[in-house]
Amino acid sequence: MSTPATAPTATDPDGAEPRTFRRTTLDLGDTVLRPWGRVDAEPGPVLDSLVAAAADPLIALWNPLATHDPAAALAWLEAREDGWDRGVAAPFAVLDAADGALLGCVNLRWVDRADGLAMIGYWAPPAGRGRGVIGRATRAVTAWGFRTADARRIEIAHAVGNEASCRLALNCGYLPEGTLRASHRFGDGTYHDEHLHARLATDPEPAAR
Repeated sequence: MSTPATAPTATDPDGAEPRTFRRTTLDLGDTVLRPWGRVDAEPGPVLDSLVAAAADPLIALWNPLATHDPAAALAWLEAREDGWDRGVAAPFAVLDAADGALLGCVNLRWVDRADGLAMIGYWAPPAGRGRGVIGRATRAVTAWGFRTADARRIEIAHAVGNEASCRLALNCGYLPEGTLRASHRFGDGTYHDEHLHARLATDPEPAAR
C-alpha cells in the first residue's frame, strides 16, 4: 500500500518548492524510464523515433505530437526540459534497456500543485504496444509521484473510444469515476467524451499483472 501523503512544509530542506518533480531515472530491468530533455535532440534513433511517432495514426488521433520534423521535435524537447526545470512536469521516455529503442512516453504533471492534484498520460509507438511496457511504466511513475513528490491524487482522462487506454488505466489501479462530456478536442478535430479515472495516495497498490 502506498504511504499516505503528509502535509507539505513551506519549503523542502534543500530550499526547493514542495511538491516538485525532480529528474530521476527509473530502472525497470528490461526498460528504463529516463527524463526527456535536450540530450534527446542529438541526431539518432530516439530523435528519429520521436519524429516518426507524430505520424502514427493512433498517436495522431489520441495523443497528437508536435514532433513532425527534427526542428519541431527540438521545440517539443525544450518544453519537456522546461517542465523538469520548473518541477511542474515529469515526462519520461520509456526506452528498451538492451538497445535504447523508444517504446513510449509517460508524463506526470501538476494540475493543482498546492492541492497535490496531478494528471498522468502516456503514449506508445507500435514497438511499445502489446507488451505491457507502458502499463508497468505508468505504475512506476505513479508510485514515484506519490512517494517523492507528495502527490495526493493522480487522474487519467482518456477518450471514451480509446479502449486500450481504458484497460491500461484499470490495470494500473486507476478507478473509473465518470464520464466528462465533450471534454477534449482530439486529433480528429472533434470534442470527445472522456472517461475519468483516479488513484489516491492512500489507495492500495494494484495486484501485478
